[in-house]
Amino acid sequence: MKNLFSVEGQVVVITGGTGVLGRAIAAHLADQGAKVVILGRKAEVGNAIVDGIRKNGGEAMFLTTDVMKQEAVEQNLKDILAKYGRVDALLNAAGGNMPGATIGPNSNFFDLKVEDYQKVVNLNLIGTVIPTQVFLKPMAEQKKGCIVNFSSMAAFRPLTRVCGYGSAKAGISNFTAYMAHEVAKKFGDGIRVNAIAPGFFITEQNRTLMTNPDGSPSARGLDVLRQTPFGRFGEPEELCGTIQYLISEASSFVTGTVAIVDGGFNTFAM
Repeated sequence: MKNLFSVEGQVVVITGGTGVLGRAIAAHLADQGAKVVILGRKAEVGNAIVDGIRKNGGEAMFLTTDVMKQEAVEQNLKDILAKYGRVDALLNAAGGNMPGATIGPNSNFFDLKVEDYQKVVNLNLIGTVIPTQVFLKPMAEQKKGCIVNFSSMAAFRPLTRVCGYGSAKAGISNFTAYMAHEVAKKFGDGIRVNAIAPGFFITEQNRTLMTNPDGSPSARGLDVLRQTPFGRFGEPEELCGTIQYLISEASSFVTGTVAIVDGGFNTFAM
C-alpha cells in the first residue's frame, strides 16, 4: 500500500533552518528520508546541524544565505540544482523580531520606531516572498512542488507588544492564500502553497520573554499558558507531523490553508 505521508527522496529547502524550530524539522524530515537543505546566516551552527543529521544516517547540506538578497538566494538555488537537480519543497521558516518594532506595557504607539517596524516586516514578509519567487521556478518547470510559509498566532489576533511582527505574519497568511490561487491557475494543480501557524514554542528569540532565568514561566509566559488549553508550551518536534503532511501526497488536495499547531490557543477566549 502506498504511504501517502512519505517524503523519502524529496529535496526540501528550509530557510531559517538553524533556528530551534527549523533544526527540529530538518532532523525529522532527514530521518524520514528527505534530502534536507538548510539555509541560514550562521555557517558554524548550520554545519553542526548537518553533521548531526549525517551521523544519524540522513542526508543534508548547509548553505549560507540572506533571504533579503535575491542574488544570494538565486545562488543557493544554483548550488542546490547542481547537487540534486530539483527542489520539491520549500519551508519559509526565516523570520524574527526586534525591540524597536514592539510596544511594551510602559510605552505606547508613539514610541514605535518606524524604521525597525519596516525591518521586521521586510525580514518576515519580504524574506518569504524572495525565496518563494526563486524556488518556485524549478517547481513550475517540473509542474510539482510544495511551499509552506510560517505564519503565527499573531496573524489571527493582535497580540500585545508585537506590532511589527504581527503585521508581517498577517501578511504572510494573506500571501499564502494569494499564491495558492496564483500558482494553481498559472502552473497547474501539482504545486501547492500552504502555511503553518505555530502557537507558543520556546526559541532563542523569545526565551527571555517567555521564561525567567531559572526556566519558569515569566509573567508573559503565564499569560500565554492561561490562554492555552493544553496548559504548556509546544515542543519543536510537535510541528514535524503537520509539516510532513503538508509536503506529502497526503495533502494533495490542500492548498491556501494555514494549519494551526497551538495547543488550542486560538480557540480559547475569556
